[in-house]
Amino acid sequence: MKQKTCLITGANSGIGKAAAHQLVQQGHHTILACRNEEKGQAALKEIRDATGKKHVELMIVDMSLQSSIQDLARNYLGKYEHLDVLIHNAATFDITQKEATLTDEGIERIWATNHVGPVLLSKLLGKPLKKSQQGRIITITSKGLMAKPFLKVDLLDPEFKNRPFSVEKAYYQSKLAQIMFTYWLADRYQAQDITANSIYVTAVQIDVDKYPDLSEFLKKAYALKSKLSISPQEMAKVYTYLATAPEFEKVSGKIYDEKIKTVRTSKYSKDSFNIEEVMNMTMSYLT
Repeated sequence: MKQKTCLITGANSGIGKAAAHQLVQQGHHTILACRNEEKGQAALKEIRDATGKKHVELMIVDMSLQSSIQDLARNYLGKYEHLDVLIHNAATFDITQKEATLTDEGIERIWATNHVGPVLLSKLLGKPLKKSQQGRIITITSKGLMAKPFLKVDLLDPEFKNRPFSVEKAYYQSKLAQIMFTYWLADRYQAQDITANSIYVTAVQIDVDKYPDLSEFLKKAYALKSKLSISPQEMAKVYTYLATAPEFEKVSGKIYDEKIKTVRTSKYSKDSFNIEEVMNMTMSYLT
């Protein structure tokens, strides 16, 4: 298999780190794009030690900040001419969050990190993706959306400025927007050698110690849920397969589950008018 150059955001832990490990193991040059340098360096060392391979590196980015995303793009473009795979794995979903928080740039953090950031990074790395023999953009959404068939993106208030904040509503709205972004990308790139697909991430085992403010009841509930969930490594196999398998060279605008089966999304999310409205609104955020 020809070596690909892959960039994964949020690759210092969980599914992102597992996918990076798998890509490096297969021989692909992989960039871990991480917010926390200390954790990123630890993940970098772990992958190098485990695989015995050196074609992996760390780049720093805070996907909630457009200035940081711009820095990452400049850093990447200063070193590489092409990019084969861009995986938008980074996301924020703090189950203990009760109120909306703003980034230093004044945007609600979940909306900024989970949706606006990936849109901007895709735009800034469009040129090296076009220079790939077959560029692939992979967005990450949530299988939980299947239980929310009537959910819509609030075009007037995606940041919950004038409505009650819910971390769950904010998260699923951002992931719905990512599905619509995927359809939008697939349409824009249909005449070029770039594909855009998305992955419905199912319930995956989590480390409840990451949430010290959880009540004992919720800790027990999440511990039980983890027993019924798949491992990050199993979920990462879908990332790796969509990123590298030859049979996906011409496949675009599809959503896949943990079994690499296509899934249908809501009527709202597939409507071309709705997609244009969401993307026009999203573009108004980009500096």
